[in-house]
Amino acid sequence: MDKLLSSLPRTIHASLALAVIVFFGLFYQNDGFSFDRLFWSWLTRFFHVLVSIMWIGLLWYFNFVQIPNMSKIPDEQKPAIGKVIAPAALFYFRWAAALTILSGLILAWLNGYLHDAMTFSIGSGVPKHTAIGIGMWLGVIMAFNVWFVIWPNQKRALGIVECEPELKAKSARTAMLFSRTNTLLSLPMLLSMVAAQNLY
Repeated sequence: MDKLLSSLPRTIHASLALAVIVFFGLFYQNDGFSFDRLFWSWLTRFFHVLVSIMWIGLLWYFNFVQIPNMSKIPDEQKPAIGKVIAPAALFYFRWAAALTILSGLILAWLNGYLHDAMTFSIGSGVPKHTAIGIGMWLGVIMAFNVWFVIWPNQKRALGIVECEPELKAKSARTAMLFSRTNTLLSLPMLLSMVAAQNLY
């Protein structure tokens, strides 16, 4: 067990294997499953939830852990955060954001409510689709902030892209403010997505 848990890839592979076993156990209790639209919708939803947990989890890590505690870290230790931890976290952060949006759009298409959700169900008046649409648009805004505001500014703030000290400081502040904007939007976005499950 120590050998398994000491390696992240082995741990992830074991987790995936357990998930597959649980999947087959659940579906074969219900007379099996077919590779139909319902299956692909379920699989896409699972992937969507998985990557969105990674995205929002890292957003909250930055805002609840890293940013508030940076001032408490001695200056000689800060390069470990800026050169190692933050770039790695930002890699997963931005790609999880992109995959969350992509899988969400595919899921909405598979379930037949993409147009209604993106137009807030104007004309059809389906509350569930309106709620999902609000969540989707908030997610799109947040993902835009990640890729086109936070990431470019973080590259300057972390020294990945060279710039003058004044611009570096300004970029760090801009990245932080837009990260806080995404934190602000995260609860209404999640509420909209969850509420939609109880609307018709």
